[in-house]
Amino acid sequence: MKKWVLTLTLAAGVVGLAACGGNGGEAVVKTKAGNITKDELYEVMKDRIGEQVLQQLVMDKVLSKEYKVSDEDVTKKLEEIKAEVGPQFTMLLQQNGFKDEDEFRQVVKLNLLQEKSATKDIKVTEKEVKEFYDNEKPERQVRHIIVQEEKTIKEIKGKLDKGEDFAALAKEYSEDGTAEKGGDLGFISYEDPQLDQEFKDEAFQLKKDEISAPLQTQFGWHLIQVTDIKEKESFDKVKDKYEYDLKLSKVDGNVVQKAMKEELKKADLKVEDKDLQATFEEILNYEEPKAEDTTEGNAEDTDKE
Repeated sequence: MKKWVLTLTLAAGVVGLAACGGNGGEAVVKTKAGNITKDELYEVMKDRIGEQVLQQLVMDKVLSKEYKVSDEDVTKKLEEIKAEVGPQFTMLLQQNGFKDEDEFRQVVKLNLLQEKSATKDIKVTEKEVKEFYDNEKPERQVRHIIVQEEKTIKEIKGKLDKGEDFAALAKEYSEDGTAEKGGDLGFISYEDPQLDQEFKDEAFQLKKDEISAPLQTQFGWHLIQVTDIKEKESFDKVKDKYEYDLKLSKVDGNVVQKAMKEELKKADLKVEDKDLQATFEEILNYEEPKAEDTTEGNAEDTDKE
């Protein structure tokens, strides 16, 4: 369900660049050695990040005219990102050049607008939506014990089989940062790309309170226990959300590029600043990849038969 892919492309200083219009000779900084005017600042920023920022500003304006994304929509998505990223959220902003959360919200809004544009022509049936809903694995709360030696994990499993406490054994034996919390990993999602696939496969086939057999992954030997499983809301209650998520699951980079090209053409885009005229060429000249011609391959297969 976490199909939404964060696009961290909004350069720091976008607001400053956008404000550098009009009153070109007005000084933004004054010194005894001379002043820095808005024109000078604009030219330097245009040269360094102009195309990137211009794309952001134009796409936001064009898409906002056609599609509606409310402040509540942005806040909800932002909270989802924070929950997914966890305590690394502040570092995420810093590493990608955002001065604060408000600046980051602009990218969140633009991504939501792009989603609406890219999914507008995608059709899905109610049967497809129901299958999508049925196949989703609800999040579950998991705790684990991890060690490096198979002998040790088998010893711990023997103690658990005799009724010893999982959390206490995790604190005693586990070799990662969750030991202090009794091995608790919190609620995990099957779609989380940061989790080992073998670990997820095992965790999501366990029943509540069931303890796995010793499992080896790239990180070591695990024992896994599911302590809680979230209940799904009724299909009728969440049908619209699942319909949108299913449409979104069909979106890839090609679909987004095609949609953005259509939106810009519809908006009758004209770039007046000659230094920035190449900004949208890649989008406007985008051509959909042609489907691979399998005729030759099929003919070869027929000959072999």
